[in-house]
Amino acid sequence: MKTIFKKYKYYILLHLIIFMWGFTGILGKLIHLDAIVIVWFRVWIAFLFLGAFMIFTKRSLLINSSKMIIKLIIVGLFVGLHWMSFFKAIQLSTASLGILCLATTTLHVTWLEPIIMKRKFSWTEFFLGLLIILGIYFISSDFNPQQYEALIYGLISALLAALFAVYNAQMAEEISTSIITFYEMLAAFIFISFIFLIQGELNAELFNMTISDLLWLLFLGIACTSIAFLVTIEIVKILGTFTVSLSINLEPVYTMVLAVVILSEHQLLNSRFYIGSFVIVLVVILNAWIKNIQKRKAIKLNKLS
Repeated sequence: MKTIFKKYKYYILLHLIIFMWGFTGILGKLIHLDAIVIVWFRVWIAFLFLGAFMIFTKRSLLINSSKMIIKLIIVGLFVGLHWMSFFKAIQLSTASLGILCLATTTLHVTWLEPIIMKRKFSWTEFFLGLLIILGIYFISSDFNPQQYEALIYGLISALLAALFAVYNAQMAEEISTSIITFYEMLAAFIFISFIFLIQGELNAELFNMTISDLLWLLFLGIACTSIAFLVTIEIVKILGTFTVSLSINLEPVYTMVLAVVILSEHQLLNSRFYIGSFVIVLVVILNAWIKNIQKRKAIKLNKLS
């Protein structure tokens, strides 16, 4: 009984975390700063918070492999560019469009994993990817030029998300995920700071914002990034990877509900958008379900052999 109650608490906590991640899309509209500035503050705050946490808990930040450091820097750039394109898509269109484009990450992982991780190509995932393209067609059939620009930014964001997800999975076999995130936040912060430096914008003007913007940035960097990440690691240990992965697929749903309630986006979106949204979310959940079946079959075969 205690075990069931413990798991129940973790389920609630998991969906609270997913709710916060879903809220990041809304923050792209609520924070009145350029996308690149939002990301700069996000990675800076997350880096400082994670660093303080790891020092407080006496965890080592040392990495002995120079090859691993280079890989972390490159993936950190992917993370920074991913968030910049994600928030840019939202600012050009809607939070719902931004988060739905991010759901196409699965499509990119299908062809990236066989290349990067030498995994066998999956025709099932390829077919599901085609269904996602069908969903995108429904969504974008009557877009104006600005919305198409937002769609491109959103799809680029998904590609970058797939890249860093695959590389992170590869690196997690050698070093802890908390160290990976810490150095990726640092790399993204330095990268964006360098862009500001070249453009002559690395000055006090970056801090010219309202109290509301500052509070939302702190919430984004600490709650939606650092704390959400650290708590998710613990949740995975209790509920398992599959349960967490499947539940995370509800993020687009949470974002769209929040977008309707907070931003009144239902007034901007038509029925074709929601049909396409349904197709994309359904495919993402179906993909997770199929993977679970395949995993169980593989476990049974291993037991028999």
